[in-house]
Amino acid sequence: MPLYKSIILAAFAALMLTVPARAQEFPFGLELTLDTPQLAGARRLPTLEIGENGEAKLDLWCKTGRGQFSVAGDTVIFMPGAIADNGCAPALAQADDGLIANLGTAVNWKRQGDTVSFIGTTTLRFRVNSN
Repeated sequence: MPLYKSIILAAFAALMLTVPARAQEFPFGLELTLDTPQLAGARRLPTLEIGENGEAKLDLWCKTGRGQFSVAGDTVIFMPGAIADNGCAPALAQADDGLIANLGTAVNWKRQGDTVSFIGTTTLRFRVNSN
């Protein structure tokens, strides 16, 4: 086999080995949207914008706020920060409180492609925003 073909094959093999590792990285620096149907009365789907150091901006069904993710391997801890009520309807406020509580009970996370799951008493599945 000619040398240039061997080099191309080796480069391709090396690239293929790095893709799964990258696909499993925690989504620091990315925005995620909850993979769920729209709630009646809500104008948006909940999103998390996770900074490079784990700081999080939350735009939920109605409430907004901040939090912090700490990650070690597949273990995750979410600590909510200040959350603004924004005059939410009771049903949306309750849905937001439940989402924050479920994030707080997550003990593990898993990433498969563009899907990130936070696993605890309830598994929350988010999609990485591609725009």
